[in-house]
Amino acid sequence: MAAQPGWMGNLFLDTGSTSFTEFVGSYAPGLLPGRLQAAGAAGETIPHATTIVAATFAGGVVMAGDRRATAGNYISQKDMEKVFRTDDYSCMGIAGAASTGIELARLYCVELEHYEKREGRTLSVVGKANRLATMIRGNLPMAMQGLVVVPLFAAYDEERDAGRIFSYDVGGGPYEQTNYAAIGSGSIFARGSLKKLYREGASAEDVVTVTLNALYDAADDDSATGGPDVTRRIWPMVAVIDDEGFRRLPDEEVERHVRQLLDVRMADPDGPTAPLR
Repeated sequence: MAAQPGWMGNLFLDTGSTSFTEFVGSYAPGLLPGRLQAAGAAGETIPHATTIVAATFAGGVVMAGDRRATAGNYISQKDMEKVFRTDDYSCMGIAGAASTGIELARLYCVELEHYEKREGRTLSVVGKANRLATMIRGNLPMAMQGLVVVPLFAAYDEERDAGRIFSYDVGGGPYEQTNYAAIGSGSIFARGSLKKLYREGASAEDVVTVTLNALYDAADDDSATGGPDVTRRIWPMVAVIDDEGFRRLPDEEVERHVRQLLDVRMADPDGPTAPLR
């Protein structure tokens, strides 16, 4: 087919790169999040996502996130979703500037799909983590203006038959975490809870309970982290990834876990404690 006037020819048929973001950066750089310019520091003026936790179990990984978004001292959204499926065996959770984080997650999904279609295979887990690091680094100019996005990445590694977790800073990373990790404003409290309750080799169901307890503890001490909203039936978002792939737990199943947690907390508001031995 001959190129017509004003048509892009083979530009979109052969991008010349396995990276979708590199292609967009060369063709229309203004479309990438990190190339936009904010007028002054955006900081507190836009909604922010808060706490995300992840923990491995025998043969996979669980990621969970609260549902609250805040703008300064206001609750801007009570049912925000912060955990995103990125391909069949991975997901990412976002903390920081909500709109930029959602855009980053969607672009990252396209990035992984573009590579798979072009190469006929998926990236390794480390390759996926490194691609995300490059995209975060590209957002650095916006981060310096207050639009900080710090994701948490989790994936099932087929070669190891195990879940893996990677955290990041505003300059990229990645940093692989052992057993569990937490990000966001309530992360210090969530991490303390994970450290207390986590056990290596636990089942997926037990780790779901551990991550929900960690989010509850975070909400108990961090006003920006939302606890379970029983009256509105808004529950944390929980995803499980194993050799069968990514699956989001239905609200009914999460509700069952949360109500069991609340029953325990009614008797002991501080929740379960770790044994000394």
